[in-house]
Amino acid sequence: MADDGDRHRQSRLFTDDDGGFDADRAREESLPVEDGEVIDTDELADHQRYVEGRGIYDERNRVNDLTGKEWKYATKSVIAEGYPTDVQHDLRSEHGGQKPPRLCAELIGRFSKAGDTVLDPFAGVGGTLLGASFCEHEGTGRREAIGFERTRRWIDIYHTVLERENEERRARGEQPLAEQDVRHGDCAELIDEVPDDSVDLLLTDVPYWHMDELEQTRNERRTRESKLGSFDDPDGDDADEDGASDADPSTADSEWETKADWLEDMAAKFDRFTDAVAPDGHLVVFIGDMYREQSYEFLSADLARAIEETAPVTLAATLIWYDPSKDLHVYGYPFSFVPSMVHQNVLVFRLESGDEGDS
Repeated sequence: MADDGDRHRQSRLFTDDDGGFDADRAREESLPVEDGEVIDTDELADHQRYVEGRGIYDERNRVNDLTGKEWKYATKSVIAEGYPTDVQHDLRSEHGGQKPPRLCAELIGRFSKAGDTVLDPFAGVGGTLLGASFCEHEGTGRREAIGFERTRRWIDIYHTVLERENEERRARGEQPLAEQDVRHGDCAELIDEVPDDSVDLLLTDVPYWHMDELEQTRNERRTRESKLGSFDDPDGDDADEDGASDADPSTADSEWETKADWLEDMAAKFDRFTDAVAPDGHLVVFIGDMYREQSYEFLSADLARAIEETAPVTLAATLIWYDPSKDLHVYGYPFSFVPSMVHQNVLVFRLESGDEGDS
């Protein structure tokens, strides 16, 4: 019988009555077991370490803090999850383009490491900022976050959400969420205040272009009531002091008369944003496609192409966030097939590098 030094190798002798591996017995003996297999820690390389309950972590990982097992799951191209309407959703939903903070936390965990800095140049009501704060309490480590937002109302909502959420967390005996750095103003000007190479991850949901000539349809009233519209007049009665319509929270710039104008402006902004992103950093961008006037607007492809052609980045991946809880609508029936959008595209860019080994 081998001595204690060979304990992990001998653990393969833990069998049940039928001669199969007895995972329960191995766990009782405090042996590392993942997916029914014993981890032989004696055979791990110098750059590897076993993390209990999570698998093997490779110290060479420059992208995130995930183990190999977690990395494998994170590479799934579809995130099929309907996030609960929590984190003061009643307040955050006043912004029609808000994203679930825990979805943001998941993406932050995939594309940054503990202690990194995250930037959201179109912060809205702070989904990215809240997500960065959640990371501290959900196993992936605290991130510092910076958000730019030109509409004062959305900043006020972020602070109110954080205050209410922390009141509830303290009442439950939980640690409060950290307050992140949200700055009021135009992202094109505020980005100059961020030092070069100081941001590890840019995560944002871009504003959509303003479609002045959107055909009025019988579905328009219901769309606006559900806060999904993004085509209202920003110069109308409900426009706020920054020029963004309360009924149209995604639209921040009335100068976008055409999609080409919008694409040019977005590409120019991202070209400036990249100066702040560190060489190993990523840019992760939410963008939904649209259907209008019997035509599918492939905005995600258009935006990806525009950014790649202008900014020094390469499109590394496209993820899909599929929300199974999203309501379906009977569009076009029975004369024309019109998609009922239940997904968002997530574009993942990395900075260009002359080193083919970089990833």
